[in-house]
Amino acid sequence: MTLPLSVLDLAPITSGAGAADALRNTLDLAQKAEEYGYRRYWVAEHHFAPGVAGSAPAVLIALVAAATRRIRVGSGAVQLGHQTPLAVVEQFGLIDALHPGRLDLGLGRSGRRGSEAATTPPPATPPPGEWREVGGLTIPPPFDWSALARHPQLAFQASLLQQPSARTPDFAGQVDDVLAFLEGTFTAGDGRTAHAVPGEGAQVEVWILGSSGGQSAQVAGERGLPFAANYHVSPATVLEAVAAYREAFKPSSVLSRPYVIVSADVVVAPTDEEAGELASPYGLWVEDIRAGRGAQPFLSPAEAAVRTPERALVADRVATQFTGAPATVVERLRVLAEATGADELLVTTITHEHADRVRSFELLARAWQKGGTDAR
Repeated sequence: MTLPLSVLDLAPITSGAGAADALRNTLDLAQKAEEYGYRRYWVAEHHFAPGVAGSAPAVLIALVAAATRRIRVGSGAVQLGHQTPLAVVEQFGLIDALHPGRLDLGLGRSGRRGSEAATTPPPATPPPGEWREVGGLTIPPPFDWSALARHPQLAFQASLLQQPSARTPDFAGQVDDVLAFLEGTFTAGDGRTAHAVPGEGAQVEVWILGSSGGQSAQVAGERGLPFAANYHVSPATVLEAVAAYREAFKPSSVLSRPYVIVSADVVVAPTDEEAGELASPYGLWVEDIRAGRGAQPFLSPAEAAVRTPERALVADRVATQFTGAPATVVERLRVLAEATGADELLVTTITHEHADRVRSFELLARAWQKGGTDAR
């Protein structure tokens, strides 16, 4: 049996276009993904990014669900640091009321990083490390986030995403509250109860997203929830994230065994050369994010050709982007699936032209159905 493929869409804004164009492209791509046989269509949450239109995942999910018929639709991920568990459950419960049984509620703790950066001493710079291969999969050294964590703009932006003096509760407690509101069992410490309407009893599948073997992987495993590991965001730590999740896993009413989806950044074209050309602006896009400028509008290959990204900021991401002809990318995804033991793969693709992005997903789906892998 071929492993399922799913889509992660950042709703990218490209140079010369605007948010309305990006959102129309998202709806079109979601319909195409359903036609091509992808299992899920997830949207991300990003703020203060001129090159990304996905700042309100629940709103975008509602639009995608209304524009499609069968494909599962969800978040990859809602940042719990920016809103309460009740608000999240109410939002997804409202969508589920009209599109029952199709929603994936992916939860992440990344929203806490900005506020933590303002009060937490910067992490020690990790040792340089070495590039390695595990089962044929490229594992780069960890990226040093300390400079970005100290960036004053990050703390300022984080302050705008919360009420003044608000403090984000522990992520594990927030996840427990989400589950309790969905199940109708929420009880405060003093015994008082509350119910989410809509939301209680919604047919929503809860996921935890994580980039390391830290709290997110632990929370997902201990609660018996499915886990999404981010190779495309943090390729250096994907194996430790998956291992920590499996080690912490306890069977639940949701899952009897661990279930892992692993993400990959992919660009497919008829030839390796064309795919490489389409992907050529990617390094500059990553550089802007890691330099604290936020995701900028994605450039065309011609626009990107006049500037060279700083290698230290982008090497790990560029080297682990899967670009090429269909057979090339299918083989690299097969290696990713086998090295991580993934049950499913989550593919994200950015190109300057929407038609090239649609074609990439179509070529991949066709090739994967013919030559994909059953890594489990």
